[in-house]
Amino acid sequence: MSRIGKKPVAIPQGTEVKLQDGSLTVKGPKGEITRSFKPSIEIKVENGEVTFQPTEESKEAQALWGTYASHVSNMIKGVNEPYEKKLEVNGVGYRVGIQGNKLVLNVGYSHPVEIEIPDELDVSVEKNEITVQGIDKEKVGQFSANVRSVRKPEPYKGKGVKYADEIIRRKEGKKTV
Repeated sequence: MSRIGKKPVAIPQGTEVKLQDGSLTVKGPKGEITRSFKPSIEIKVENGEVTFQPTEESKEAQALWGTYASHVSNMIKGVNEPYEKKLEVNGVGYRVGIQGNKLVLNVGYSHPVEIEIPDELDVSVEKNEITVQGIDKEKVGQFSANVRSVRKPEPYKGKGVKYADEIIRRKEGKKTV
């Protein structure tokens, strides 16, 4: 039994949820998201809330029950208030900028690293801080992770790309005798 799946997801005022042929569309003030779901979980939209019930007694259905509830909850939250991740670029000579629809990172390599910005996301750069915003939580998180993976922060000087709320455990360097 899924504790998350049992709870109905409330639909706020001004948000429209439609279920059609196994795909759920959530439309709100900030945009629209569509996602398809497997038929092993029955999704009902009624009385201003979305409910979930497994249609079969399999391990997969039990696993997907709470997962689908979380996905729908994230979709509803995203179309009302966009998700946001902030990243910081630390290091001497490390710079970040936007050229067209590409994020350009100069982070100590012999060449600048260019990352394509998806159309659904809003990316802004202010000094050495990157802000990623969007209505889809997965896309915001994945793009942020891709940017961070270009140069992960290292533990000795803390240089690299890190999340704004991330704490880097620092190590002590070599001891001289």
